[in-house]
This record gives sequence, structure tokens and C-alpha cells, in this order.
Amino acid sequence: MATNQPSQSDRATRSATPATGSSRRDFVGAGAAAAMAAGLMVHSSRAAAAEYTPLRLGIIGCGGRGGGAINDSLSINEGVTLVAAADLYPDKCDSLRKAISAAHPEKVKLDDARIHGGLDGYKRVLDDPTVDVVLLTTSPGFRPRYLLEAVEAGKHVFAEKPTCVDPAGYRICLEAHGRAIARKTAIVTGTQYRRQVNYVNAVDQIRQGAIGDVIGATSRYCANGIWYRPRTEGMSDAEYQMNNWYHFIWLSGDQIVEQAVHNIDAINWVMDANPVSAFGSGGRFTRPADSELWDNMNIDYEYPGGRMVSFMCRQVPGTPSDVGNVIYGTTGTCHIGAGNAGSKIFDRAGKKTWEMSGSIADAYKQEHKDLIDSIRAGTPIVELKQTADSSLTAVLGRLAAYTGQKVTWDFLEKESKLDLFPKELSWTSSLPEPQHAIPGKTKLV
Repeated sequence: MATNQPSQSDRATRSATPATGSSRRDFVGAGAAAAMAAGLMVHSSRAAAAEYTPLRLGIIGCGGRGGGAINDSLSINEGVTLVAAADLYPDKCDSLRKAISAAHPEKVKLDDARIHGGLDGYKRVLDDPTVDVVLLTTSPGFRPRYLLEAVEAGKHVFAEKPTCVDPAGYRICLEAHGRAIARKTAIVTGTQYRRQVNYVNAVDQIRQGAIGDVIGATSRYCANGIWYRPRTEGMSDAEYQMNNWYHFIWLSGDQIVEQAVHNIDAINWVMDANPVSAFGSGGRFTRPADSELWDNMNIDYEYPGGRMVSFMCRQVPGTPSDVGNVIYGTTGTCHIGAGNAGSKIFDRAGKKTWEMSGSIADAYKQEHKDLIDSIRAGTPIVELKQTADSSLTAVLGRLAAYTGQKVTWDFLEKESKLDLFPKELSWTSSLPEPQHAIPGKTKLV
């Protein structure tokens, strides 16, 4: 891929563009200050830091999610320093450095020579022999290939969700998972609910029979609108789509993959399986004209044993949010709420028999602590496959809705040729005209 970087004027334009509307992605500001004020760092003394094996971090993707991830890692871990950064726009690296240095002045050793821009900037971080751990927080379309290259470079990895947006990327993830095990390098993923106490304990309760046999579930990720970044003069197709990445399927995978994968991952976890098939529908009413996104999807997933999951997601401005999961069993139900909503179990008479609260902020940090602890213990966590499975489950639902067909897991895993990533990509690439899927016309590939 080319190393072309945007002009200084283009960088200034991008720096002035608002970040995403999601509070999770908004690092700079009150969130970081509040976290520091609350004393969420579990080890704080300089003396304690000396007891830890030093680890040096590099980050690839310096937007809001990258800022959040590196802040979480530096907050929860001692003996770690940020030493390298890459982004399509190097000014984003500089902005992140300033914000993180203010929050963690003793944990940032990032000089100008280790800030890299352009499409090939990530390679400079992976090639840096001083970097032990890389955080991959770019738009999802790049993630499978970056993961594999990071493993080949011998790096430990934190990879944001989703880990793929198509079957081709899924297969790359499986290859990276296997190679990480062979090389004894860690891969922890940004599925924070797997480390949130009320989720963990709710799944344990279900496994112990607290609601009887699981027979089905409902799951929703209904949110408001998402950000949109207009095209500016002089932008190539490639730069425009990469800057406005959420609205192009090769980069985001649509809402069901990019955002709602959190709930899909939770359902796969509860069901302890991948789905057999998916059948769905949806459409678009509010998206910008050149956006490829739908704004709602309704998917029926069938899991082994004939267990059905009704899944819904949407991003429609002016509508109420509804995010959570309800698991139905033969003797009761388990409600697992998103964010800090907690979990509850009710029997068939509606009596509450169990409940637990949980902090999503703590879960965000815990995934980074588990990563670093596993590296230092010599027992690196490699959890890429489970997140790749959940990402492909989201793709399965998207393709069922887009095509109007019943789509099977076996088809996606073994037969599908879908590969959305451009065959040639440079900063000045021309790309196909954006178009949204139309059931009955969009083909299953």
C-alpha cells in the first residue's frame, strides 16, 4: 500500500472534524479526568512499577477509540509506556500524545520520530523492535490484515472489535489466531462484556441451571444516529471513504457488525455455539445519500438444538435507545443489561431470584490488565477466534438481511468468496460508486 499522506491543509480539515457521537469513543475531556479523579488505577506508586517487567506499547489508529484504549491500558497497568503511534493522519497521533501525556505524564515516551502517518504508517510501528504490544484501533476493515502482520512481527496484540467484516477477513483471523498460539504471542479483543462482572456471573448462573434449559433469547442494539463526515474538496475516493469510514461496508461492516457485535458476542457466549443460520430483513430511511448503511435490521438466528434468537439493531435519530439481552429458559429468564444496567434472573412467576450490578468502565480496563498480566506470566491469552466467530455471526445476519435469503454458517465459513477489501488501495485510489444493498437484487457471494 502507498505511503502517500494528506497535505497539511487536508490534515487541518480532518482535525476540525467532530469525532464520533459515542461516549465510548470520546477520550479527550471529562471522561479521562473523571477516571483519574476516581482513582481507578489499581497500582500507583513508583516503587510498585519497578516490580513489573517493562512493556512498551504502540498504537495503530489514533482516533477516539484509540485514545480510549491507550488510556485504559495506561490507567490499569504499571510498568507500561507508550512509545509509538500511527494513523492515516499524523496530526491525530500528536493530538493523542498531548492528551495522554496530560493524563499519564510518566508513561508516555513518544517522540516525533515514532509518529507515523499514511497507509503504510502502521508498518513502521510493527517494524519497531522496541514495541512489545500493539493496540489495533483503526476502522474494522483493516483489522484482519493488521492482526496477521502483527503476529508475524512477534507483537502481542490488543484488537478492537469487530475483527472482520467479511468471510475473507474471518479466515485471516483464524490464521492469525493459530499463528499467535504457535508463537506464544497474546491477542486480547475489545469485547469488554466478557470481563464485566454482571455478564460473567449471569452466564455462570445460566450454566448452573438457574433458568433451566436455554430455549431462546431476544437481543437489541437500538441506538440513535451516527456521525457523518462530508467529503471536502480535493479528497480522492479512497481518502473520503477512509475518513468517513462508518458509512462504507468494506470499512465498518454496517452497524450490526461494527457496533451491535457486542450483543451478538454475548449471545454466542450464552449459547456456547455459533448459529446454524440467519434470516432477516431491514432497510434505510435516514442515512445520507452516499452512505451504504442500512439504519435497521431484524434477524432471526437459529442456534444448535433449534434455539431461536430474535435480534434487532437500528441507528435512527430521535428514537429511544434499547440495548440488552433477555435469555429465556424452561424455568426462568435472565436479563443482561448493557452498560451499567446490571443483570437479573426471574422465575416463571416473575419473582426476582438473583441480581448483580457491574461497571462497564472497569470492564474496559480489565481487558487491558488481563492482556498485560498474561504476557508477564508467560501464559499469553489468545482469544481472537471467539471474537472472529462473533464478527462473522454479525456478517451472517447482515448478508441475510441484504440478500433476503436464509444464509447458513457453513456457507459463510466454507464457501463464501466475499472479500470487500479493495484489491489495490492507495491514497489516491478511485473506488466503486457507493451503493446500498437491495434484497432480491444483492447477490449472496
